[in-house]
Amino acid sequence: MVLERVENPLSPYEIQKLLQEEGKYLDPVTIYRILDLFCSLNLVHKVWSLGGFMRCTLGDEGGCHRYMVCRNCGDLQEFADKLLCHKEDEVTEKFGFYTEYHVTEFSGLCSQCHEMNKGC
Repeated sequence: MVLERVENPLSPYEIQKLLQEEGKYLDPVTIYRILDLFCSLNLVHKVWSLGGFMRCTLGDEGGCHRYMVCRNCGDLQEFADKLLCHKEDEVTEKFGFYTEYHVTEFSGLCSQCHEMNKGC
């Protein structure tokens, strides 16, 4: 899988380009379908703020898998969250809504970028 070899999220078109460089061809629709399947299996996640897909680094770890994205350097930190996940379920059930999928990303500064920006 292309996403196993990269550290940053890739769009389906970027994935297609890397495959073509390897002499393989998949049309974008097929790539989107494969990514949807991989998302449903928790093998990859869509990083909405960066517009690409990233392999899951947590495996079967329980809870909702979420990202913290540094808006300065682009550093990504994936973590599993059980506390907020249960609270979100409580809120949606209160309104009679049954969630099939939800996304939470934290955007801000990583500790290194935050330290660099303190002096500004």
